[in-house]
Amino acid sequence: MTGNDPIPFIDLRLQHSAIEGELAEAFERVVGASGFILGREVERFEDAFAAYCGVRHCVGVASGTAALTLSLKAAGVGPGDEVIVPAHTFIASALAVVHAGATPVLCDVHEGTGLIDPESAAAAVSERTAAILPVHLYGQLCDMDAIQSLAERHGLVVLEDSAQAHGATCGGRRAGSFGRAAAFSFYPSKNLGALGDGGAVTTDDRELAERVRALRDLGQRTKGEHLMAGFNERLDGLQAALLSVKLPHLDRWNAARRELAAAYKEALGNSITTLEDRGTCVYHLFPVRVADRAALQGRLDAGGVASGVHYSPALHRQPALESLARAPVGLSRAEDWAREELSLPIFPELQQVQIERVAGMCRELASTR
Repeated sequence: MTGNDPIPFIDLRLQHSAIEGELAEAFERVVGASGFILGREVERFEDAFAAYCGVRHCVGVASGTAALTLSLKAAGVGPGDEVIVPAHTFIASALAVVHAGATPVLCDVHEGTGLIDPESAAAAVSERTAAILPVHLYGQLCDMDAIQSLAERHGLVVLEDSAQAHGATCGGRRAGSFGRAAAFSFYPSKNLGALGDGGAVTTDDRELAERVRALRDLGQRTKGEHLMAGFNERLDGLQAALLSVKLPHLDRWNAARRELAAAYKEALGNSITTLEDRGTCVYHLFPVRVADRAALQGRLDAGGVASGVHYSPALHRQPALESLARAPVGLSRAEDWAREELSLPIFPELQQVQIERVAGMCRELASTR
């Protein structure tokens, strides 16, 4: 690596090369057993991930979006219901509500974190509200005490969107163990990523887990016995086997992400706004906020540094949701995040010299403003 080499947003080759032998062994095992759809590999991963999250049940599904949708449907959320969703998140959080037949109702987020604001969520509750969907964005945990209190006051189901928070903890509890159920994504770039698509639902509710198991597999309870109009949203055996290889490394990778985030913050100083430090983040992304995002992204791009926007526009500005979502409260902070957020490269194998180079470009631009 030289000082002028491009810096990717994420480099999965480095992660995979370190465990190449384990991945190859898992691949060969699945091929040898022809265990491609559900089966023992999926069950083994489900047991391990449930134990990791500190819950009784895990159900592997085809994607994070499927995990959200099936969780909602299994919890009884559907037509005529409303689900409160933060306006600053990936669109899948709201689309899952739509796919379940319910209406996404958007609320605002915190200025310092981009996470759901419980006060704004409370103001969005109506007589039709059935559930609330806190999103653990960027690897942070939402204020689950406040969310649970709000849900208890109004009789709401809490479903965690944990797609970006694998392994994040608060008070000794991991993401995925706070709500009635939680949805995870194993998209390859996640802290725990498959080598393709995948997702999971975690829960302590046995009946909900059983409904998700049926829903993911065309509504089957046993082969040929279809109890409900289900979906084809199964986690395949190969991805489960590869995830089983990666899971034991997750805590170490998360620790590296935290160290890199601390190094970023030290190198950036006060030149740019970073996430409020709440001590629970696993830094799936490293977002900063800047008034002229295009200028910073252009400077980084010219210097060979990849970056990303997560997420713009805010959900109420997305054409796909214009007629499908409601926004009964002000969303000014979500608008600000959508306008100003830029994610800098972060992955466990990122080097200190690369952080210094990225931070130097950020400081350089800030000094000219």
